[in-house]
Amino acid sequence: MIDVKSLTEEDVGRWVVYEGGFCLPQKGRIKSWNDKYIFVVYKCNGEWDRYQDYTGVATDPKDLEFLDEKGNTTLYLLSW
Repeated sequence: MIDVKSLTEEDVGRWVVYEGGFCLPQKGRIKSWNDKYIFVVYKCNGEWDRYQDYTGVATDPKDLEFLDEKGNTTLYLLSW
């Protein structure tokens, strides 16, 4: 779970993993947020250096966890 109230501008672009609902875990990058949702880019045609040009999906912060700065985690094997 990510506490949306603790996010700062330095968190824009950070890698996260979605672990909610009935979907498989999905990796993405934070684009923005408001008081209720974190907007995450999950798909950008592999152009992660341009993720800000893609639409962010409103995601419940309780369904997100941070990944390391390269988008890696030891908990999941996520492939693109």
